[in-house]
Amino acid sequence: MTQFNKASGSGSSRSLWSSRFAFILAATGSAVGLGNMWKFPYITGENGGGAFVLVYLLCIAVIGVPIMMAEIYIGRSGRHNPIGSMRLVAERNLSSPAWRISAVIGMIAAFAILSFYSVIGGWAASYIGHAATGDFAAGTADSIGNLFSDLLASPKQLLAWHTLFMALVVLVVSQGLKSGLERAVTILMPALFVLLLIVVGYATTTGHFGEAVSFLFTPNLEALTINGVLIALGHAFFTLSLGMAIMMAYGSYLGREIPVGRTAVSIALMDTVVALLAGLAIFPVVFANGLEASAGPGLIFQTLPLAFGNMPMGGLFGTLFFILLLFAAWTSGISLLEPVVEWVEENTSMGRSGSAIVVGLLCWLLGIASILSLNVWADFAPLDMFARFEGKTIFDLLDFFTANILLPLSGLLTAIFVGWFVAKESLKSDLDMGEGSFALWLNWLRFGTPIAVMIVFIYNLFV
Repeated sequence: MTQFNKASGSGSSRSLWSSRFAFILAATGSAVGLGNMWKFPYITGENGGGAFVLVYLLCIAVIGVPIMMAEIYIGRSGRHNPIGSMRLVAERNLSSPAWRISAVIGMIAAFAILSFYSVIGGWAASYIGHAATGDFAAGTADSIGNLFSDLLASPKQLLAWHTLFMALVVLVVSQGLKSGLERAVTILMPALFVLLLIVVGYATTTGHFGEAVSFLFTPNLEALTINGVLIALGHAFFTLSLGMAIMMAYGSYLGREIPVGRTAVSIALMDTVVALLAGLAIFPVVFANGLEASAGPGLIFQTLPLAFGNMPMGGLFGTLFFILLLFAAWTSGISLLEPVVEWVEENTSMGRSGSAIVVGLLCWLLGIASILSLNVWADFAPLDMFARFEGKTIFDLLDFFTANILLPLSGLLTAIFVGWFVAKESLKSDLDMGEGSFALWLNWLRFGTPIAVMIVFIYNLFV
């Protein structure tokens, strides 16, 4: 059994990740989720392919990595739950403890996202059975569409899968760092990479792999719009799990000897590789079957099952694909629950298991509202009186407010706080970066990052 070091300082009894690689796996597991496997392929298809990918990669580098480093710094420096770490870092730098609002917003966002993320994770779990039992075989667009429609129309089915997914997440988080988080990611992440490579290998046999490579990596600037640029910027923010207090929570278990900068870059690279591999796994299948790359959110749950059902060994590789999708969702679900559980554990007497069960149960209850908004409450739009939110169900509103308001707001506040209110000497000492690299990072965190996030924030809110 791996032995864990103990943190020094304010959290002297705190367990630490056993290695830099373990932390990278965990943080990558958080970043690699439905955003990579489900959302990235279809928004790439909707926005012209290669040019969008190029802008997305640039946004990862200049927006995602600087904010991720700031969040990890806060967690490692504070050695407590995200709210406690923000408060301690603020006090040490003679700043107002009110800056902890950034962590509060992030934790609320993580809790709300997990409530509907669990529902979508349940969809992936249900499709494993459909693929394995041949339900996609020789399917038509209507039959596959009906399969998905029937799932969404059934509160009982959705509740069962939502419950299973949430139970899997709670099971891991309740075991703590050593037996839960680290053990899970050291199994799930390598398995995810292997499955993904197998599916990509299969995609090379479709006869359209070259077309997919060209689509993903040949920039077509004419197909890229201003809206596409902003979508790339927003997705880069979401896919790295920024603004959710996750990196603060994970960073609180990080040893002082581990370099934050290189680690953040490694996480961003691994997350990006998975997103691109997902595109290489999906688009050859799409093109081989004459389907539309811009099929939207239905690409994974309607378009691909149709393709898998009409190709050799489609049942086997369809099953592997949805197992892959479930693993990606599971690792992200674990990270979404962790910040809130960490806070409850440190501020109550319930302990790790009790905290995980209580928080998981509350999140599960909120998820029921999303389930009902897909069927029974499909016509219920709570904010229908506002033109901006006309027709948006509870599911839609949770998605909108978390992705477009809470995440960028939390990230913006974190960037401003670390960039302007934390002593430069403290940052430089803790991050252990070269003079040039540190100056570049700090200046970009102070000026470039807030401006970029504000542009996305304002655009999503008012346009």
